[in-house]
Amino acid sequence: MRLYENEFIKFDDNTDNQKNLSDEDINKKYLLGESRIVTEQGRYPLDTIPVMIDSGKYKLNPDFQRRHRWNNQKKSRLIESFIMNVPIPPIFLYEDDYSHYEVMDGLQRLTAIDQFYKNKFKLEGLEYWEELNGRTYEELPIKIKQGIDRRYISSLILLQETAKSKSEARRMKQIVFERINNGGVKLEGQETRNALYNGPMNELCLSLSDNRYLKILIGVPIEDSYQNHIDYENDLMENELYSKMKDVEYVLRFFAMRQIDGYQGRTLNEFFDYYMKKANLYNENLLNDLKAEFERIIEFAYDLLGENAFYLWRKRNGKWNWLNKATTTVFDAIMYVLSELFEHKEKLLLINASIQEDLIKFYEKNYGYFEGRNNNKSNIEQRRELYRDFFTSYLEE
Repeated sequence: MRLYENEFIKFDDNTDNQKNLSDEDINKKYLLGESRIVTEQGRYPLDTIPVMIDSGKYKLNPDFQRRHRWNNQKKSRLIESFIMNVPIPPIFLYEDDYSHYEVMDGLQRLTAIDQFYKNKFKLEGLEYWEELNGRTYEELPIKIKQGIDRRYISSLILLQETAKSKSEARRMKQIVFERINNGGVKLEGQETRNALYNGPMNELCLSLSDNRYLKILIGVPIEDSYQNHIDYENDLMENELYSKMKDVEYVLRFFAMRQIDGYQGRTLNEFFDYYMKKANLYNENLLNDLKAEFERIIEFAYDLLGENAFYLWRKRNGKWNWLNKATTTVFDAIMYVLSELFEHKEKLLLINASIQEDLIKFYEKNYGYFEGRNNNKSNIEQRRELYRDFFTSYLEE
């Protein structure tokens, strides 16, 4: 496959090695304040949170945030904790401009408090105050409301003085985000990349994850198939591919696998991490070319193979059937080969029914290359070769 101009990435085995410093150098680094964070603390009465959020001084969705959102029961449990005066962890803010802040950690807590005071959900699933289930803030007994109003949520603020440049600010924010999330819910691979390596390529992957054909082919809800936006939002957040940013990783895989030689000697996550860091340096023209490449190939896959383009015909308990979800095993190889064969798109589409029918026989014949966890570089290249032979056989007729 031919890469675009300036697309090639040199994968250096030694790039991430730490520089050896003497004790004297280390002491100088510390005294100069390198990699040191300047903070201050704050406390906010709960009933001031809606005013705070509506002020426009707080950015609630920085690029490095995850997609997880709380359901009403989890929001209600937070409110119950305030009623009981259970200690709540502080929120983390970054002062990106004087008196303007990004919410680094605590988005769900702030959103839950704001929505509660605006009567946007009813309490549900309370364990110790079951008698309050079904009530909004406005409907609570006066003493309960007064008790909640006198609670506080604390904050830790990273001041603007922490960083001397925008790039350093991004690095420091990402470090803090990684550390404060290290003890909570384990971050998935793409969630970590989104936090630590955000940049133009990551933003492109985020944007392309909303591609209609990709959503159909991997099983992420599409809004125009719903009559109610709330139902769509709920289903979207319950979708594991979306909530864990695996849809974004599908896009990244397409780009990274174009340079699979960089996978050698690394784990898959290390390969994707390295690629993302380097690809964030791509220029705008190259990113536009890659965007167009992904969009035409994902549409080609849909038109050629239908909604189960990335499904695997597999054998279980002596019976053959379609695995009812997309797999990266299929996605990686098919997308690569269709990109190679795009110039033959029209000829292949004329016989797509025959191709889809014969694909079942293809998997039965070659199933050994697809079963299990065969995902090293040579396995991926073998599957590419199999698909390449399969599709090109129709061009020889």
